[in-house]
Amino acid sequence: MRASVELLALALLGSAPGIAASPATQKSSNGFSYINPLIGTANGGNVFAGATLPYGLAKASADVDGQNTGGFGIEGPNVVGFSSVHDSGTGGNPSLGNFPLFPQVCPDDELNNCKYRIGDRKLPYVNSSLVAQPGHFGLQLESGIGANMTVSQHAALYRFTFPKGTKHPLVLLDLTDLWQSRQNASIEVDEKSGRMTGNGTFLPSFGAGSYVMHFCVDFYGSSIHETGVWVNNRAGTEPKQVFLTRGFNLFFLEGGGFVRLNPPSDGVVTVRMGISYMNSAQACRNAESEIPRPVTDFDRLVDNAQKAWTEKLSPISIKSGGATNDLLTSFWSGVYRNMISPQNYTGENPLWRSDKPYFDSFYCIWDSFRVQHPLLTILDPHAQTQMVEALLDIYKHEGWMPDCRMSLCKGWTQGGSNADVVIADAFVKNLSTTIDWELALDAVLADAENEPLEWSYHGRGGLHSWKSLDYIPYLDFDPYGFGTNSRSISRTLEYAYDDYCISELASGLGRGDLRRKYQQRAMNWKNLWKADQTSFINGTDTGFKGFFQPKYQNGTWGFQDPIACSALADFCSLTTNPSETFEASIWQYLFYVPHSVSSLISLLGGDDAMISRLDFFHTSGLADISNEPVFFTVFLYHYTGRPALSTERIHQYVPSDFNSSPGGLPGNDDSGAMGAFLVFSVMGLFPVAGQNVYLISPPFVEEISIKHPVTGKTATVRNIGFDASYKNIYVQSAKVNGKPWTKSWIGHEFFTEGWTLELVLGAKESSWGTALKDRPPSWTLGS
Repeated sequence: MRASVELLALALLGSAPGIAASPATQKSSNGFSYINPLIGTANGGNVFAGATLPYGLAKASADVDGQNTGGFGIEGPNVVGFSSVHDSGTGGNPSLGNFPLFPQVCPDDELNNCKYRIGDRKLPYVNSSLVAQPGHFGLQLESGIGANMTVSQHAALYRFTFPKGTKHPLVLLDLTDLWQSRQNASIEVDEKSGRMTGNGTFLPSFGAGSYVMHFCVDFYGSSIHETGVWVNNRAGTEPKQVFLTRGFNLFFLEGGGFVRLNPPSDGVVTVRMGISYMNSAQACRNAESEIPRPVTDFDRLVDNAQKAWTEKLSPISIKSGGATNDLLTSFWSGVYRNMISPQNYTGENPLWRSDKPYFDSFYCIWDSFRVQHPLLTILDPHAQTQMVEALLDIYKHEGWMPDCRMSLCKGWTQGGSNADVVIADAFVKNLSTTIDWELALDAVLADAENEPLEWSYHGRGGLHSWKSLDYIPYLDFDPYGFGTNSRSISRTLEYAYDDYCISELASGLGRGDLRRKYQQRAMNWKNLWKADQTSFINGTDTGFKGFFQPKYQNGTWGFQDPIACSALADFCSLTTNPSETFEASIWQYLFYVPHSVSSLISLLGGDDAMISRLDFFHTSGLADISNEPVFFTVFLYHYTGRPALSTERIHQYVPSDFNSSPGGLPGNDDSGAMGAFLVFSVMGLFPVAGQNVYLISPPFVEEISIKHPVTGKTATVRNIGFDASYKNIYVQSAKVNGKPWTKSWIGHEFFTEGWTLELVLGAKESSWGTALKDRPPSWTLGS
């Protein structure tokens, strides 16, 4: 039976390692005990399921064939190696997975009887052996070899347990990565110690350029029998080094090094691998300093990882009120996945010297700015501060902040310059006193004013048209910079909100001139509104009129079907079929005006018209909860004075699209964004990224509290009249710190000052939050 099917069955029975217990066996309130790293290892979740520290560089896991973007996936039936670096929830091409190790026993103790190439050596694993928990990953291959792994910050530690009677166990290192993007690589094996050192040049999975990664591998548990290198399907003890490039016609040449050991007394071979982006010597130093006693350090490292994760989860406490273990497992696992990436590469940046932190794997900010970074602002403001400082340091040295970045490389820009929103969000929430806000203003102004020659991986394209025409034209003539000439609608809408965020930062820094300039540009979204545009589905008129449409430079209209790029049509990719909207339809982008929802409501014809559009969008199949632009639309009813309808809508998606099974995410996790959406939904406070606004909806638990890591104050949301069957989901009245609260939203002060929000619930919609004065803030020019 394939691993995915059997493990899923075990998950449903509640008996597989790392799978939540059934509701009848409620666990402790400790969030760590609920974490299931296997959520999202099927159904395209692409999560990293292996061992990692919070934001750690080293990430050890088994790599499988099939869906292996994050290394391990239960739908991949065969293990092809065990590697020490990965990304999580990235989608697209597999990311990292460099220099995998593979243990085996050579039949008849003959070196050339071992299997070296990926297609030859791959093996199924024993389903029941799988162990996945924070800081520890393990399984047993069908060959009988057990593999367990854990990590420090920059190094991984493996325990390979060989069957009794094994004569000379072999461990190979493959000079490849998951994507097989290697351009060249080298390895040298020390004849006496078996130490392997080397490096390789690889391509980023969603970006431009290349990166060099270095390794240092040591072996423990027995003395060395023999060492050497292998190429294709043959190995030899001479020479002790090899250099590989792409082969004939760029054919991918497989090769690497190997070590055979004398029979270990207990069958265990311990392997320590250090990783560095600087050089092999630093990879060795990383390993030696972080894992000084490899034979005995395994349990210490697992314990350190568990303590680190327990600390990161510690701000949150929950009174479940009967909420299911499935929901709690999904919730805590979502929090966990939000702290896997971005990754802390401080001290591992060969591109420039700096005293600022360096974070990588911003993968991608178009996905993460909406909910992941706002969640880190609440739960881990220290790390979020470091990430903001890293973005600003990238600007200092490269001229623009990234919209996407991985493996020291510039990733492809998907929408606008969405790091601007991350900066504004940090500013309006008073994230830190250490951030250089004048530098931050320079950085966002560079996005808004300076078009790079290559704007496909940073900055904005079409700025001359943006400034002169007040929109991005369809088939823009742009000889000043170059990128994918598409996404004219989505870029117009995203640039408008980016400029609004710039205006907020400028206003807070006393720059009234800049505030007025960028407020004016923040209304450019209106210039692509075509009031008479209709929309049909399968030849039937949806009955709605007025949509965004592409517009040429001369002011005449182009056309894109409003349902194109939706769940009812073909998915629109940046690289294969770019359209005038990115990864979402015109129907979807209709609702992306976060700063001026009231103006959008007026364009549509009022509150009832907005509600009708939202209802149709969420019930017709147009909405795709597996992609981030949908998130905000779930809560947009707040702006019509009907917060109860937002509550109804989130109960449409939770738990139906989110559960604790391996396929329990609706789609790609996008570095934790799917998990963050669930966390905020369960919490009952949804952020409007870039603004000091959280939209209030009753939590999915009786009570949730968060102790702010900086101020030490505890914020609490408490449901009065909560029932776990979710019949009472409507707010009847609310109090903050004992005083009536009629607004349907609240600010970040709730968290930093430790307020208590009490929501009295009932079975029917009430008048709470419906008054015009109680709606969330919505700006319009001149207001």
